[in-house]
Amino acid sequence: MCQLYLDGRWTIPKTAFVSTYPPRRCGIATFTHDLATAVGDREIVALHLPDGPGPYPVEVRHRIRADIQADYRSAAQALNECGVDVVSIQHEYGIWGGEAGSFVLDFVRQLRRPFVATLHTVLRSPSPLQKSVLAELVDTSAASVVMSRAAATLLTRAYGVDPARVDIVPHGVPNLPLVAPRVAKLRLGLGEEPSILSFGLLGPGKGYESVIEAMPAVVEQFPTARYVVLGATHPEMLRREGEAYRHHLEERAATLGVADHVHFVDRFVGKVELGVWLEAADVFVTPYPNLDQIVSGTLSYAMGAGKAIVSTPYAYAAEMLDEGRGRLVEPGSHGALAKAFVELLSDDGLRAQLGRLAYRHSRSMLWPEVADRYRAIFARVTAAPTPAAAARRVGAFRG
Repeated sequence: MCQLYLDGRWTIPKTAFVSTYPPRRCGIATFTHDLATAVGDREIVALHLPDGPGPYPVEVRHRIRADIQADYRSAAQALNECGVDVVSIQHEYGIWGGEAGSFVLDFVRQLRRPFVATLHTVLRSPSPLQKSVLAELVDTSAASVVMSRAAATLLTRAYGVDPARVDIVPHGVPNLPLVAPRVAKLRLGLGEEPSILSFGLLGPGKGYESVIEAMPAVVEQFPTARYVVLGATHPEMLRREGEAYRHHLEERAATLGVADHVHFVDRFVGKVELGVWLEAADVFVTPYPNLDQIVSGTLSYAMGAGKAIVSTPYAYAAEMLDEGRGRLVEPGSHGALAKAFVELLSDDGLRAQLGRLAYRHSRSMLWPEVADRYRAIFARVTAAPTPAAAARRVGAFRG
């Protein structure tokens, strides 16, 4: 465990995590909970929607109402005074208030503690404001963390960030056993039918239509095959449009004659149940059309469960499934998806081989390993703050 030597004794840096947080249902909230729990000594500053969930768990000491600009400055001041050593900021434009999430800058400009920015999105073609927000955030951070080499390369080439100030730490995954799918299918009350799985908050832009389009060809070869779409509709979409998108997918499956082969599990599942669904899948698929996507928690979890994975070659998948750890297919091609599914469902040995390769690669992604790397970064920046952080502290003393 990484520690900091202060006043003749070793201490663990106390960390404040600023992010969305459970019970809010979003991938970054789940990520932050798992990371903060694994790191240890921590408190949470929750980015909170006006009609957001509650109550929060005891570790949530502060809330920032996402649309109230003054909350960002007051929360930063509270952290300046409450004895935390380092602040971990989870950044994705949509979770912060202001245009292009610009209220994050109100927070960091007031902060007098070193902070580490974990970047969940690095856009290849940002708007001018998106680029300036990310540039200032990274420039004033003590360190920035990304989850793939592709993201680090993009950050240094497109945003001009010094590579020495970028750390690559993989997305964490739970330590699931490598089990035969039939065992988990029994636990879920499923039969022996071949199972293809996607999971995550439901919304457009994930390419599920392509998988549904592929199912007639799959069912022709495997008449009992099933595609499971696991997850509740994204809360923001639910507020705006209700279940229109889910109904669209259901109608498309019916039109293609595969309604009985496309199964929607319309709820947000906990980690234990999610683990069982992953273990029960014969094939996992992320058919995302956005090839610039730099991280996918769902893909990471599937690797951690030792799944045979089919994916479009978005940036994160191309990197994680390299060296034969999965199958990559062209985006938007239901024919290519169908061919990959049929190949894998026809060959038990091939599925097992791909699953073992993915599982082996994911061992460095287990949450205790990831937490150790974050603790090392937190200890490093706490012991030797960057010039930008030092300048902020000097400014505070002069003020």
